[in-house]
Amino acid sequence: MDIKEAIKIRHSVRQYKDVAISEDLQAELTSLIENCNEESGLHMQLITDDPECFDTFLAHYGKFKNAKNYIAVVGPKAMPDLDEKSGYYGQKIVLAAQMMGLNTCWVAGTYGRGKCKADKEAGEKIVCVIAIGYGETEGEKHKSKPLAKLCDVPEAEMPVWFKNGVKAAMMAPTAMNQQKFLIQDRSGNRKV
Repeated sequence: MDIKEAIKIRHSVRQYKDVAISEDLQAELTSLIENCNEESGLHMQLITDDPECFDTFLAHYGKFKNAKNYIAVVGPKAMPDLDEKSGYYGQKIVLAAQMMGLNTCWVAGTYGRGKCKADKEAGEKIVCVIAIGYGETEGEKHKSKPLAKLCDVPEAEMPVWFKNGVKAAMMAPTAMNQQKFLIQDRSGNRKV
């Protein structure tokens, strides 16, 4: 599987099998996380066998089952592009996990922030967590807004590479699948 295939088949998964992530995959994930941290300035961490993080009323409301492994997305509060870097590098890890045969779910509000076992240094905060493990299913495709609602460039004027990028953005996870983004041509001459 390549990254394009991973983008197409990756969907949020909230119910996991009660199976530990193999040591080999844990090592591979940890190495990738360390590389992303070094490149980004984030402090992401793989936490395994911690069911307490998802043992909250909101997690039960969110229908999580056997969620006990996660990636804590942690970074400096003062980082001006913290949310953007968290999303970019978090999704890089999510797609790599999909290619490893693991399933994931971005989680912002339905986990126990105070129960999260991530190490935070002074001046850092937990942005969110990403549940990870072997899903009971592969998840379900979410509905997407039409391309014209997510991009102001007419489809007929899009080069193939640009259209492929917009389609990938349409499949990306967003908060509650609301897709509150608009890809714009700011050049003023409509040449993308």
